[in-house]
Amino acid sequence: MTYENLLIEDKDGARWIILNRPARLNALNRALLAELATAVAAADEDAGVRVVVITGQGEKAFAAGADIAEFVGLSSGDAEELARAGQAVFGGIAALSKPVIAAVNGFALGGGCELALACHIRLASSAARFGQPEAKLGLIPGYGGTQRLARLVGQGRALELLLTGGMTDAATALAWGLVNRVVEPAELRSAAQRLAGEIAAVSPLAVSRCLTAIRVGLGLPLDDALEMEAALFGLCFTSEDMREGTSAFLEKRPAHFTGR
Repeated sequence: MTYENLLIEDKDGARWIILNRPARLNALNRALLAELATAVAAADEDAGVRVVVITGQGEKAFAAGADIAEFVGLSSGDAEELARAGQAVFGGIAALSKPVIAAVNGFALGGGCELALACHIRLASSAARFGQPEAKLGLIPGYGGTQRLARLVGQGRALELLLTGGMTDAATALAWGLVNRVVEPAELRSAAQRLAGEIAAVSPLAVSRCLTAIRVGLGLPLDDALEMEAALFGLCFTSEDMREGTSAFLEKRPAHFTGR
């Protein structure tokens, strides 16, 4: 499929989805969000894709927010519909059966920060900057920022960003647990590809079930979450991947996983 606002690259089991509006700092307009939803769904359906990596084109921005020009003239009802549409796109990313890595290469502000938050793992360039500046526009985040940010870094740190509309640098984001690691700008793509390769080398069924266990389990009481974990553990024993993985371990050879 041809996209107007995205670039798609495949490398060693990783599907790279590159936001491609560099002249607008990769701002998330309606067209880009619609294409992103399509591209993520296509990656989920492609058996050759083990990991998805989302990044921004150019050196300045991952995504510098929503396209504010599209806000002009919206009614309250229109704005709520827009928020729900954005939440649906980002919710689809968060619920993907394959891991999604955000490679944050510059500004991740507003909707861009919310996009990074929806991904499962975040790597950041040392030049990256994160923030939810909506309050400076008389707004609040609408694509999940108030909820995912607080769940990730805690209420106090989330409120500091939300109430000031300020930005935090990559080092602080790392200290807060907002990102998994920070690398130099020139190393970001190779670091993301290495991590994707490590994930792609293990059982895709196990990866998918880990994602489910975390995503669903964090919303359950601990005892219920442990019950679900045990059920998923047992389900693994019905798979060819489990038989291959255990046999390879005992035979001291590399495992070849097929996702079955």
